[in-house]
Amino acid sequence: MASESGTLTSSEYISHHLTNLTFGKLPEGTTRYDGSVVGEGGTWTFAHGGEAADMGFWAINVDTMGWSIVLGVFFLWLFRKVAKTATSGVPGSTQNFVETIIEFVDDNVKGIFHHKNPMIAPLSLTIFVWIFLMNTMDLVPVDWLPYIASQMGIGYMKVVPTTDVNATAGMALSVFALIIFYSIKQKGLGGFLAELSFQPLGKAMLPFNLFLELVGLLAKPISLALRLFGNMYAGEMIFILIALLPFWAQWVLSVPWAIFHILVITLQAFIFMVLTIVYLAMAYDDH
Repeated sequence: MASESGTLTSSEYISHHLTNLTFGKLPEGTTRYDGSVVGEGGTWTFAHGGEAADMGFWAINVDTMGWSIVLGVFFLWLFRKVAKTATSGVPGSTQNFVETIIEFVDDNVKGIFHHKNPMIAPLSLTIFVWIFLMNTMDLVPVDWLPYIASQMGIGYMKVVPTTDVNATAGMALSVFALIIFYSIKQKGLGGFLAELSFQPLGKAMLPFNLFLELVGLLAKPISLALRLFGNMYAGEMIFILIALLPFWAQWVLSVPWAIFHILVITLQAFIFMVLTIVYLAMAYDDH
């Protein structure tokens, strides 16, 4: 945080900014950061430092969930407001901006997805705008919101949800579930399993076909999750490293990097959207 960067070492500063605000249950017998030991039955609490690793699967990154929900609600509010106040005459700047995004997404869906499914375009629009908004939080100076949170007694605050692999993996697994659902719906369970087992080398090579197709199938959610996470995490890390430099160097480097990062955050939202459309189109297509 801005007020603390002078009292923290560089490694502590980086570690602090990369730590999520995590809530979960510490098991009985865990030694806490202050030397105290968790009593019988464990305790539900916010993690401090490395304590999150002891909380297990049911721990939740509160900052990731909170900012994701806030930005999702903002997306719904803005687009609903524009839809309710839309005019057929000369549109205002906000209406023009929203219509441009909708037309852009719709053109991509029509160019890639050649089947009838009224859900694909709204899904693609939601993915693009929501991820773009989450990525855009990376342009907020790294110390501002964590400092405000610290003044409210909140020790950790990561404000870019897409730098949390749990968020990107959650979105990727949702897309993966849709891929499986539509593959079975369009081809039947037998047809879907036959596609995995008999393609591309025929029935005689069933084990190899199954291995090859399963690797390709599982690579889809992994590529979606890790590509978005990796690019955004790296961008956030660079902003944090710039914040450690002298004040004059921060101004020299942060502005060009922020301008370049606008391209990165837009491109990553676009790639996630396009790959989602492509994967769902593949679910509809025969091998």
